[in-house]
Amino acid sequence: MTRVWQWNRPVTVREVLEDLQQERSIAYTTVMTVMDNLHQKGWVRREAEGRAYRYTAVSTRAAYSAALMNEAWSTSDSPAAALVAFFGMMSQEQREALRDAIRIVQHDEAETAPAPETGPAGAEGDSGAQPTAPGR
Repeated sequence: MTRVWQWNRPVTVREVLEDLQQERSIAYTTVMTVMDNLHQKGWVRREAEGRAYRYTAVSTRAAYSAALMNEAWSTSDSPAAALVAFFGMMSQEQREALRDAIRIVQHDEAETAPAPETGPAGAEGDSGAQPTAPGR
C-alpha cells in the first residue's frame, strides 16, 4: 500500500515488484498475491490493462489509519480506558497533533451545526439577537 499511496496513480504488480527489488529480493508471485489480497479486502480497486491489472488505492493513508484505530478502539471492553492508555503512549508532539485535530473537528461541527430556532422578535424570553459561534 505504501507504494500505491506514494505514487498516487494506478500501478501494476511489475512496477511495485521492481521498486521493492531495489531494497530486497522478492518474487513476482508474492507481490501479486499481496495486491490480490488488498483487492479482496477492498483497499484497492483494479482495472484490466492488457494481461495485467492496474491497482488504485480506494482511500488515503490517513483514512486507512483512522479505520484501524477505530476498529481497535471499538473492540475494547472499556473504550475510555483504551483511550487513556493510548494517550499515555503518545509523545508530546502526537498529543499536540491530537489537540489540533480536535480543534479542527470542533470548528467544522460549529460551522455545519444548524442555528437554533428562535421565536418571532419580541416574543417572551427572546431578545431578538441571533446566537453567534464561540470565538467569532
